[in-house]
Amino acid sequence: MSDIKKVALGSQGLEVPVEGLGCMGMTGGVGGMSVYGTADETESLATLHRALELGVNLLDTADLYGPMLNERLVAKVIADRRNQVIVATKFGFEVDDNEQFTGQLNGRPEYVRKSIERSLRNLGTDYIDLYYLHRLDPNTPIEDSIGAMSRLVEEGKVRYLGVSEVAPDILRRAHAVHPLTALQTEYSLFDRGVEETGSLQAARELGIGFVGYSPLGRGFLSGDIKTPDDFEPNDSRRIFPRYQGENFYKNLALVEKLKAFAEAKGASAAQLALAWVLAQGVVAIPGTKRRKYLEANVAAASLALSPAELAELEAIMPVGSSVGDAYPAGF
Repeated sequence: MSDIKKVALGSQGLEVPVEGLGCMGMTGGVGGMSVYGTADETESLATLHRALELGVNLLDTADLYGPMLNERLVAKVIADRRNQVIVATKFGFEVDDNEQFTGQLNGRPEYVRKSIERSLRNLGTDYIDLYYLHRLDPNTPIEDSIGAMSRLVEEGKVRYLGVSEVAPDILRRAHAVHPLTALQTEYSLFDRGVEETGSLQAARELGIGFVGYSPLGRGFLSGDIKTPDDFEPNDSRRIFPRYQGENFYKNLALVEKLKAFAEAKGASAAQLALAWVLAQGVVAIPGTKRRKYLEANVAAASLALSPAELAELEAIMPVGSSVGDAYPAGF
C-alpha cells in the first residue's frame, strides 16, 4: 500500500485518501453517449486494482453510470476486500426497472429506498460507506430526501451521507436534518463555480468535507486535447459548450499557459492542475480508466506548490477565466 496522505472528510469520522478515483468513465455512458471515449473493461479492472495497491481506496461510482454497469464493475474488485475500500455511490437521477435513465430527478423517500437496495445488490455488499443524493429533486423537499437517507444510516445500510451540486441554502437545510459528511461538486482551475456560489465556504463553515470531481476540467487541463476532433464521435464532451467552437480555442489558450508553467516545474499540466485542487484543502476524485494516468495522478498528490506558485496559477487562470457553460442548456 502507498503512503498517500489520509485526511478527515468532514467532521463525522470518515477518513479518506486525499485523492480518490472517479470510476464514471470505466463503463458506457447514458443515452448512447460515452463518457470521455470508449472504455476497456480489462484495463478498467486493472486500474481499480492498481488504485487499491497505491492506497487510493476511495472509489466513486453511481447508479446512473452505465446505468448500473459501473457499480457492478466496482463490485468485481471489492468482493474479497470490502473492509479495505471506501465505496461512494449516488442516486437521484431516476433509473427505471429496465435500467434506463428516465430523464427525471427523483429524491422521493420511496425512491431513496428503492435505489439503496438496488445499489447494494449491484455492488455485492450490505453497506455503502458514503451515499450521495446525486442531484436535488426540485419537486421533493431536501428534508424529505435526507430524512429517508438518514433512516438508511440507522439501519446500517449506509455509514455517511453526502449531497452533490447543491446551493449553500440547500446544504444548510440538508445538514440540519442529518449531519452531512461530504459535498461533491465540480472543482478545478477551470471551474471554480463553488467559490462564486459560496458552496465551498458553506461546507467549511458547517464542517462538511468537500470532494471535487473533474479536477482536470473533464480531461481538458491535461493538454492532450488539441482540437475538437480529438474527442471520439460519441464522446459526451462534444455536446458541452465549453468544448465547442470558439470556446474550445479560447480555453485551449489557457491550457497552453498552464502547460508552459508545468514544464518549467518538471510536471505535467494535469499534475499541476490536480496539485492546485489539493492545495485548496479538499479531496479530489480524478477519473481515469487507465493505469498510466492513475499513477501520474497519484504522483501529483506529493507535488508541493509554494505560495508564489499558487499565486502564479491564479494569475494564469483566475476565477471566471474559462468560457462556455459547463453543461448544454436544459442538461
